[in-house]
Amino acid sequence: MNDRVAPPSLEELDLEECLRLIAPGGVGRVGFTAGGGPVILPVNYTLYEKSVLFRTALGGPLDEDLSTGVAGVELKVAFEVDDFDVAARVGWSVLIQGAAHRVSSDDELAAVRGAAVEPWAGDERRLYVRINPVQITGRRIRRS
Repeated sequence: MNDRVAPPSLEELDLEECLRLIAPGGVGRVGFTAGGGPVILPVNYTLYEKSVLFRTALGGPLDEDLSTGVAGVELKVAFEVDDFDVAARVGWSVLIQGAAHRVSSDDELAAVRGAAVEPWAGDERRLYVRINPVQITGRRIRRS
C-alpha cells in the first residue's frame, strides 16, 4: 500500500446533508421500469419544496413510460444525483425513492412554473414531473 494515500472511508449521509448536496439542482438520473425493462435517463432538476422537479416533452419517453394509465396511481421511481472526483477517488451520491407525480392541475402548474428548472435539451418541455420522496439516502467516500 502507498503510504501517501489515505485509506477510503464510507460515510452514510443524514437527510439534512442529502438535501443540502442536491439543493443547487443540476443534472440527475431518473430510473424506472418501462415496458421494455429498466430505464435510466438524465434530467435537469431542481429541488422544489423537498421534492424533485423536472420537465420533459409531452409524448416523449418519460411522458409515456411514467404514465400508469390509472387515475391516482403513480409509478415508483428512483432518482440519483452524485458528484465524484475520479482522480482523488472521492465523491458522494444521493438516492431518492418515491412516486413520479405528473403535475397536471391548474393550481399545481401555476405553482411549479416559477421553479427554476431549465432543460438543457431545448424544445418544449411542458410536462412537469414531481418526485415525492418516500426515502432519501446518501453516501460519501472520503480519504482521511
